[in-house]
Amino acid sequence: MHLILRMMSGNSALRFITVATLDLAVILASVWIAFLLRFEGYIPDEHTVNAIGFSALAAAVSIPVFWRFKLYSFSFSYIGTDELIAIARANGAAFLGIGLVLFLARDTTVFYGFPRSVLFLSIILIFLGVSITRFAKRILESVLQGGDSGGKERTIIVGAGDAGVQLLRSIRASKESPYYPIGFIDDDPVKRGRIVQGLRVLGTLADISGCVENFSIEYMIVALPSAGSTVIKKAVERGREAGIKKIKIIPSVAELIDDEVTLRNLQEAHIEDLLGRDPVIPDEKSIRGLVEGKTVLVTGAAGSIGSELCRQIARFNPKKLLILDNDETRTFEVKNELARRYPSLSLKELLINIRDAEKIHSVFRTERPNLVFHAAAFKHVSLMEVHPDEAVKNNIFGTRIVLEAAVKCSVEKLIFISTDKAVRPSSVMGMTKRICELMCQAFDKTKYTRCITVRFGNVLNSRGSVIPMFKDQIKRGGPVQVRHPDMERYFMLIDEACLLVLQAGAIGAGGEIFVLDMGKPVKILDLAKELIRLSGYEPDKDIPIVFTDPRPGEKLTEELITRTEEVTETAYQKIVKIRDAAQPNAEELFAAIDSFDQSFENFEQLKKDLRIAAE
Repeated sequence: MHLILRMMSGNSALRFITVATLDLAVILASVWIAFLLRFEGYIPDEHTVNAIGFSALAAAVSIPVFWRFKLYSFSFSYIGTDELIAIARANGAAFLGIGLVLFLARDTTVFYGFPRSVLFLSIILIFLGVSITRFAKRILESVLQGGDSGGKERTIIVGAGDAGVQLLRSIRASKESPYYPIGFIDDDPVKRGRIVQGLRVLGTLADISGCVENFSIEYMIVALPSAGSTVIKKAVERGREAGIKKIKIIPSVAELIDDEVTLRNLQEAHIEDLLGRDPVIPDEKSIRGLVEGKTVLVTGAAGSIGSELCRQIARFNPKKLLILDNDETRTFEVKNELARRYPSLSLKELLINIRDAEKIHSVFRTERPNLVFHAAAFKHVSLMEVHPDEAVKNNIFGTRIVLEAAVKCSVEKLIFISTDKAVRPSSVMGMTKRICELMCQAFDKTKYTRCITVRFGNVLNSRGSVIPMFKDQIKRGGPVQVRHPDMERYFMLIDEACLLVLQAGAIGAGGEIFVLDMGKPVKILDLAKELIRLSGYEPDKDIPIVFTDPRPGEKLTEELITRTEEVTETAYQKIVKIRDAAQPNAEELFAAIDSFDQSFENFEQLKKDLRIAAE
């Protein structure tokens, strides 16, 4: 039996021969059993020729039909309801084909006086026999797996839906799997107590603690790829409270390859999974209308936001993607990554500083971009407090150069990436970003180009952000340094932020500031504790947490909208549109910007000038 199962799982040619031979045996046996049942154990001589002819006919019709319905392409390790339906359809088609031949040949010697009930009995028996051969491997594995865990870790699977079932099949199909499934956990009350693929649904998330105690659970796998991270976070927290140290999750549906759940998909829980944010579902049609067939320029394309924007833009078939940055190594890496993932995409890397007006204008004149995403900026708050002149040169002067070039070359839309630190700014970086927002509004009133601003908070795992810093501190054994116990920030996933930037760009008419829904602010202290736990340690027990003073320019809390800004809902839940009641006076704004370079020798005066201009 083991040899046959191995042959059924072997290469395609050997598997076809093996399974087709088994099907042939099933068909012949089913026909003769049907005749025996019809004539109560003895086939009369006058019907022997019927039996022989019908056996040949059933085999000649059924095997090609089974092949046509791909019954020889099944993976016997993952066979389930869909495959069973395919077997039923194939048998139905074979039944019609055989019945048609019998009807047309009813007066021939071979089929004269053929008992019609045999046809129905045969098809039922063939369906049962073919199904059993397909499920034989699964049945044998289930039987062999029963009893002792064989040194494997006793595991519960959270989620008794399709993903959980696929995962269970994958576990049972793998001899190397370290998991010994004990049962399912599912919050659907209808499923409680049900048997799913031989395992019982033991209870809901609230019952995890009792399951751990009653069944000596050592491992938990969260199989909820289509659920929001709020549910995943709750499941992980319940598992930890129950004392489960080993927890893995299946990633979101978007990250699964061909929607297939296997052991290879399992990953450790990441901070992104526990952020408590529901997945973004973009309107791909409107984004495609924005990008497809266009020449798109991304400034700051080597940064965290810029590089992810390039990845997202590449999905929507632009005519050409221009990657502009002055970071040589990262630009090279981003270009190579995109060329590998999208071999048919027209790409061009541009190693240019946005402060180089001559080169920027030359690029716009030569490449004639239709769409510009301006993500280039200095972003580190504490560093810009020490070097405010560089913040002004890069963030303000550089943005002005890009805006001027875009307007002069009649770019359709320019989307500027802003930050929550531009709202009532207390830092140099925030002031420069606010001034850039005002510049975008001022430039939008000129000529053809529509200028749109998108404002959002911190992005998880971006370069130089708090999470990589905490991870490094944990890796070194601590302490983890938190600026203040009450400090909190808005957080968003990089891919989520960039999708919403594209969405805002698609719906923007010009002059607006779009604000992305960042959810609830997260306490930095809670974030530090969660990262410590994810690393397998206990906060303040294995890894100490210490508090330091906020750095110059840092706030305890951030805002996304000011009181003078009017909020308007959009068609997209995670995007709102705002307009400032006090529109900028372009002449006064640019006069203030022109005066900044006179204060480069006096940083304190420069900061005062920035604050006045930002207000």
